[in-house]
Amino acid sequence: MAVHADTLETMPTADRGWLSVTPGEKFRIQTSAQNTDDAYAVLEFVVQPKNGIPMHIHQNEEEHFIVVEGTLRMAVGGKPLDVLAGTAVTAPKGIPHAWCNLTNLPVRMLVVFTPGRLEGLFRAVTAKATWSSEDLTELGNSFGIRFVGPPLIDDAYTIVSPRL
Repeated sequence: MAVHADTLETMPTADRGWLSVTPGEKFRIQTSAQNTDDAYAVLEFVVQPKNGIPMHIHQNEEEHFIVVEGTLRMAVGGKPLDVLAGTAVTAPKGIPHAWCNLTNLPVRMLVVFTPGRLEGLFRAVTAKATWSSEDLTELGNSFGIRFVGPPLIDDAYTIVSPRL
């Protein structure tokens, strides 16, 4: 389904602001799923060093990463790779994947979810200051996400880290 800019409603200003996932990881919604009939959502992330996400599987959507600045370490289907600025990687639904910023510089990336329903998980994450592993598992399950392993490094800040 094609969506044209002239058909989109303007997002409220508050929704265009930055939200925090962990200390040193922030995101903003660039294109909301509500404006694409849930076909996709685009989130922009700025990720500081040692931030990442544990190994997980999406049951309902593909996740497309476009690294704009920096280098992101990823593992998709058990294969580790360094994703340089200007590179795109897709994590297909059903395939385990994780990422982490292992450099000393921030990473900026766009993440496209197809379909876009997963935007709701990111909105929900910002509603609480901390998440227990049990709460995170329950939230993930409600969005078709299953956590299946640890982050790519032991001391990474992740979604279960307290936000500052």
